[in-house]
Amino acid sequence: MKSEIIAVGSEMLTPFRQDTNSLYLTEKLNEIGVTVAFKTIVGDRLKDLAGAIRTALGRADVVVLMGGLGPTEDDLTREAVAEALSLTLRRDASQVAALHTRAATWRITMPANNLKQADILEGATILPNPNGSAPGQWLDTTFDGYRKLVMLIPGPPHECRPLFDTECVPRLQAVLPPRAIARRTLRAAMIPESQADKLLAPIYTEYKDVETTILAHAGDIQLILLCVKPEIKEARARVDELAGRIEETLDDWLYSSQGETLEQIVLYYLGLRQATLAVAESCTGGMIAQRITSVPGSSRSFLGGAVVYSDELKTAFADVPPRLIAEHGAVSEQVATALAEGIRLRTGATLGLGVTGIAGPGGATDSKPVGLVYMAVSDGQKSEVLSRTFRGDRHRIREWTTQQSLDLIRKRLM
Repeated sequence: MKSEIIAVGSEMLTPFRQDTNSLYLTEKLNEIGVTVAFKTIVGDRLKDLAGAIRTALGRADVVVLMGGLGPTEDDLTREAVAEALSLTLRRDASQVAALHTRAATWRITMPANNLKQADILEGATILPNPNGSAPGQWLDTTFDGYRKLVMLIPGPPHECRPLFDTECVPRLQAVLPPRAIARRTLRAAMIPESQADKLLAPIYTEYKDVETTILAHAGDIQLILLCVKPEIKEARARVDELAGRIEETLDDWLYSSQGETLEQIVLYYLGLRQATLAVAESCTGGMIAQRITSVPGSSRSFLGGAVVYSDELKTAFADVPPRLIAEHGAVSEQVATALAEGIRLRTGATLGLGVTGIAGPGGATDSKPVGLVYMAVSDGQKSEVLSRTFRGDRHRIREWTTQQSLDLIRKRLM
């Protein structure tokens, strides 16, 4: 059972407005066994919108249109659906009365153009919208000989989401065959996407009934497994079987089998070991601490740290000897190690992490290029340091450094 979500509005084709409703609707559709196969954003042009609707009807069983139900000239969703399906629009008397009542409640004179919100598609069921003036519409129709379910719902989130929950979901559940979606997300750190796929493709391609998606971002690989079956137990069994084989293959690259973030896993291991962590960050400027403290309850294991950007603060906050900086440079294995041990001692943490590097675009030398980073972790007994040269712009280098640093802590705790 495929669906398509069409977000209507020229403002969402600019850099200033995003469609967030479709994420919510996708979750709700998945919960009742409907896969979202397509998402489309269309501007406020009748020809374009009607064309998008015809395309959606040709490839999806369920079509949800959000927005374009207001009173203005560029609110054209009703007209576009009518054109795409060769239907007529009728002005519903009960909706006209409801609009007048709403205006009277607000003690305003209702503009005449508001009446277009009472235009209902031939054969459609009106979906009440207690949070706005434009009702939704439900249409059970045919297109090219196939049954199609079409929903028109308002765009503002405080109208769209409650209406979809109360009016659309129950209707979908009543007419769709029983289906269940099992979904599982596995995550791995610091393995190249191409290498992950080379290892895993021979495995996941055996499972024709499980859709596998690989997403990569800044040292983080997400493997999303999705299976649709009549019964949730059957769907989960297939997903879990594939997940088990993937976990075994990825070995210690894998850090999460239920979608947890790397910072959540680091905090889990810290708690398990009854250990604490403090950080001294130079080139990452507090990004590691920010990720860790974004997790609720992180204060149980994370003591804090310092952003030691200047050489003077490396000494003042983490007790790095000036002689060490002068001899080896601020970006060096020796200074990273001293940062880790210094911040550990200063805070009394079980583990200390030190990070120093060249994020660019300036600051490089012949022997120390942009992207060179040293990351060290120390527990007072042993210090471990990694050297990496990350490619890309300043933001990308800092993101990769943050991910690699957290993974260094994870592996040390394991």
